[in-house]
Amino acid sequence: MMVGGELVLAALVILLALLLTLVLSHFLPLLLNPKVPKGSFGWPLLGETLWFLRPHASNTLGSFLEDHCSRYGRVFKSHLFCTPTIVSCDKELNHFILQNEERLFQCSYPRPIHGILGKSSMLVVLGEDHKRLRNLALALVTSTKLKPSYLGDIEKIALRIVGSWHGNSNDKGKVNVIAFCEEARKFAFSVIVKQVLGLSPEEPVTAMILEDFLAFMKGLISFPLYIPGTPYAKAVQARERISRTVKGIIEERRNAGSSKKVDFLDVLLSSNELSDEEKVSFVLDSLLGGYETTSLLISMVVYFLGKSAQDLELVKREHEDIRSKKGKEEFLCSEDYKKMEYTQHVINEALRCGNIVKFVHRKALKDVRYKEYLIPSGWKVLPVFSAVHLNPSLHGNAQQFQPCRWEGANQGTSKKFTPFGGGPRLCPGSELAKVEAAFFLHHLVLNFRWRIDGDDIPMAYPYVEFQRGLPIEIEPLCSES
Repeated sequence: MMVGGELVLAALVILLALLLTLVLSHFLPLLLNPKVPKGSFGWPLLGETLWFLRPHASNTLGSFLEDHCSRYGRVFKSHLFCTPTIVSCDKELNHFILQNEERLFQCSYPRPIHGILGKSSMLVVLGEDHKRLRNLALALVTSTKLKPSYLGDIEKIALRIVGSWHGNSNDKGKVNVIAFCEEARKFAFSVIVKQVLGLSPEEPVTAMILEDFLAFMKGLISFPLYIPGTPYAKAVQARERISRTVKGIIEERRNAGSSKKVDFLDVLLSSNELSDEEKVSFVLDSLLGGYETTSLLISMVVYFLGKSAQDLELVKREHEDIRSKKGKEEFLCSEDYKKMEYTQHVINEALRCGNIVKFVHRKALKDVRYKEYLIPSGWKVLPVFSAVHLNPSLHGNAQQFQPCRWEGANQGTSKKFTPFGGGPRLCPGSELAKVEAAFFLHHLVLNFRWRIDGDDIPMAYPYVEFQRGLPIEIEPLCSES
């Protein structure tokens, strides 16, 4: 009996010691760093992560940021993703963080993300490795952007997607309901697969990659638990299958021995700077960036225009004017894209209101003093872009969709508009996403009218999605382009 009692007592002592260690390790950073911004740490271990990640409409701050900004100001401390964190909703501090990449701050995504993306992904590599990969990405984007073959491919795919909505009937005025997010994903994936791998939508390998890529995307935003059958485990396995498929395509290209550079992959194969593993990761990064961001952007544009008849009419007139100056079968060109000025206003406003990228993960490399704030070395830092985009002191009627606010404004990024990040990690393909959205919109507004079916809205989880897939009632126009 004594032995049993001693064992129970020992177990209780160990348990209490673990709990005490957990509590001390959670609150010790507060005692050691009294000069950090105001805020709260929440519960040990969990901190305030669950509240921070609570779903909310993406054109709002959400209850966590609203509460903390009102109580502590636009820069505050918290305990998120199992680590002490400084949250910045301030445009000046956000800009300072992004511009001091690798000097004062460093990319620091949660470890489970690395398991899905791979150790060679441009999204997670650091220092010179990131600089090398990003320079290659910029070179590829520059060589692709606005070239006739790329623009022609975008338009052909847009016509194929839009044309499929007529179904088997050519009856004018017939209303059809489609899940628009799915259609936008088909379009974006077809474009990026064509540009990166030279594959057409009809090829069997394209469907195979898409199936694996959908599993990959679901796991990327799932709870990071590697147990067979979980979305996270399926995502890791899907990435391995995609990697094998891409490696097979690479070998076929090499064996073919052609020196003609047709797509991204041909340019990659001619590069001696990357290992085969890095080339595979580069392809996956390109697919991820060209698929998710672009499809969401197009869905956002359609959502907001569906709520604003006045802006939709202005966009339609702009595209009718562009089309009136072209032959019936003539494709759009780079000069046409430059004329889509109001369309660019709409795209920028959809990015500002929709907040596809809410925040990014950074870590302080050393103690950083910024104005009256101390950011301790090793603490996570979250620059929150949506809080700047929706700040009424920076954007009048911030929660209202008003494309006219961009008239005469700089179309690029600024301290108060960072939809694709900033600094050395600014998304290299951001302009390509805008081109694709503008060309798709061209054929949509000239061929159809639409209405949002129900009350589906973009929700931040913190990733953004439409819960019902954005169902829209779509009706062919009597006079088609």
